[in-house]
Amino acid sequence: MNYLAHAALAQPNQHSLVGNLLGDFCKGVCVDALHPAIKSGLHNHRATDRYTDTHPLIVSQKVLFSPQRRRFAAVAMDVLFDHFLIHHWQQFYPQPFEHYKAQLYAELTEAAPLMPNAMRKTMLRVCQQDWFTSYQQLPMLGLALDHIAQRVRFSNQFSGIIDEISPRYAQLEQCFLQFYPQLQQHLQQLGLETA
Repeated sequence: MNYLAHAALAQPNQHSLVGNLLGDFCKGVCVDALHPAIKSGLHNHRATDRYTDTHPLIVSQKVLFSPQRRRFAAVAMDVLFDHFLIHHWQQFYPQPFEHYKAQLYAELTEAAPLMPNAMRKTMLRVCQQDWFTSYQQLPMLGLALDHIAQRVRFSNQFSGIIDEISPRYAQLEQCFLQFYPQLQQHLQQLGLETA
């Protein structure tokens, strides 16, 4: 799961939101010193990632990527699943996506002081550049994935992975639609952020 899904799976408060997005920005962060609600959100993020990475539906799709791109399949599917979540938002959440997105951007901006520096910079870019609007169109999603590929610090063939997603789009979409409710139920059963 990528930023949108992690945000959507958070509790409706700033500390949970920050914690659920913190998982990708923990380098140099003293987890023990975090606000308890941020720490609980971080545990929820990690539980989300563990469940996603090992789920049979996800594993079965990752192995279908070409050998040269397979090691990046999880990253590509995380971003792609944000795309599917946007397209099927009303199936999972009552609030219209455009309303949620505006509220999320406002909350991320307001919560910036709670974030480590790298996370704050990234989340401000997410808001200012309206990443979730660009995630709605497949060509823009492909550019976002290529941008991630450029940040990989070793030689790779990640770039162009959208060419492997496009022919399997419907299959990957069905995978998401089966998987996401199971993820929601799993996190609800774990109750890592319930008082």
